Amino acid sequence: MIFDEPSKRIWFCTQPTDMRKSFGGLQAIILNEMDREPLDGDYFVFVNRRKTHMKIFYFERTGFCIWMKRLEAGQFRTPPSTDGSHELTYTDLKLVLEGIKIEKASYSKRWHYSKVA
Repeated sequence: MIFDEPSKRIWFCTQPTDMRKSFGGLQAIILNEMDREPLDGDYFVFVNRRKTHMKIFYFERTGFCIWMKRLEAGQFRTPPSTDGSHELTYTDLKLVLEGIKIEKASYSKRWHYSKVA
């Protein structure tokens, strides 16, 4: 993927989106329906009704970008529908893009670096 910044927030639009929409149309959905600010640099994920097309909209230093994926077979496994938008982790987005469904996950204890002042 072009975007590899797991520190950014990822917002999934829970309503099906018309994939004919481009910069202006997706920006309007982000502002009006998701109640978010597109210039914050977050990623916004949109999927069509048949779940075969996905667009990811985001802002870089110099302008807006749209990344699109069309499946030749199958459907994207999307998160459960909630009201307006749902926040994903970077790992969740990668799983959706790869078509992997996690039925039950348990995380093992991991060491995390903590900066001592």
